[in-house]
Amino acid sequence: MSIVIEFDKVSRQFVRRQRASTIQERFVGLIRGLPPAEVFWAVRDVSFAVEEGQSIGLVGHNGAGKSTILKLMTRVLEPTSGRVTTSGRIAALLELGSGFHPELSGRENVFLYGSLMGFSRKEMMRKLPEIIEFSEIGPFLDTEVKHYSSGMYTRLAFAVATAVDPDILITDEVLAVGDEAFQRKCIDRIYGFRRAGKTIVFVSHALDVVRSLCDVAVWLDHGEMKAYGSAHEVVDAYLASVNERERAEFEQQERELAEDVRERMRRGTREVEITRVQLLDRNGQERITFRTHEPLTIRIHYVAHERIEHPVFGVGINHESGPWLTGPNTGFDRYHIPFIDGPGQIDYHIPRLPLLGGRYLVSASATDCTQLHEFDVHDRMYPLVVHSDGVSQRYGMLFIDGSWSWHG
Repeated sequence: MSIVIEFDKVSRQFVRRQRASTIQERFVGLIRGLPPAEVFWAVRDVSFAVEEGQSIGLVGHNGAGKSTILKLMTRVLEPTSGRVTTSGRIAALLELGSGFHPELSGRENVFLYGSLMGFSRKEMMRKLPEIIEFSEIGPFLDTEVKHYSSGMYTRLAFAVATAVDPDILITDEVLAVGDEAFQRKCIDRIYGFRRAGKTIVFVSHALDVVRSLCDVAVWLDHGEMKAYGSAHEVVDAYLASVNERERAEFEQQERELAEDVRERMRRGTREVEITRVQLLDRNGQERITFRTHEPLTIRIHYVAHERIEHPVFGVGINHESGPWLTGPNTGFDRYHIPFIDGPGQIDYHIPRLPLLGGRYLVSASATDCTQLHEFDVHDRMYPLVVHSDGVSQRYGMLFIDGSWSWHG
């Protein structure tokens, strides 16, 4: 296979100056001269190659350098150092607003884009019905695109870029705008390009799509390449880093959480005191980030300051937006605890976590046998982050393991 995109030790530097925010600061600036410039590297010493027909994903946090890489590929930017080489016709969907002239109508922009890609007006006329059908903006085709919504713009831009039959298709978060039905149409067309042997460069925070669509991936972090290789391995490494960062941020938040705030999230008479709550993985390691279908154990540590007969322990999981998703306890499940006295712990095991990607809050409680007298309740005090990359369902909060049947 021939190489169609190659980055050889590529770096891109930007220079930015602080702007004066007041008339006084501007006046002082005129007297003293311009403020010192701040130099930063958006991309630094990046090297990778993409073969013909290969799909490559770019992953990383916002500001990691992904969009700069795409602009270097499309020659919107030139590298400060290093070398970028490409071969073949490239169609690029970069940030909203690039590629179309706002004063021209949608129809006029179709012909303008086609001419830039080397197509005659006659050739674009033949492609126009397909573009109109895919974009679904026929009634607005002769409206100036400056009046388009972001969704309308994306529909037309994607339809045109994919209709010109490029050798290389570059997309930057194309799925972030538009309704779900159109997003599915975009994904179907991208998969069609892949089956046709086209080269695809794909940027998205939808890591499950990166896994399934891309052969290889590049992980960028503050402009530097952290990993390059198999898409599955790179996504796994990136997720592990995200998990570790979220754990560190949570620990920092825990340290900064004021005692009075913590007390407002807690209630009870404290004959039994919950001293600690842990979220444990299959290896007994404590963490706050899990994946859909992973096992999860919620461990409640407690101290009973007196002998308590037939206590009831419970847990709860809420979505961060509010909905209470589950609230099992030992009473409902008829798990009999004869008595407690002193320190101990109790575990609630979830063999396959059914939650889809999102942020959740875990509660823990200790009550008497009637469940009316609360010894200690920690209400939504413990964060749980779930990633659902790699599973077939993407919408909602819960993975329901159902099946389809069809009769024609």
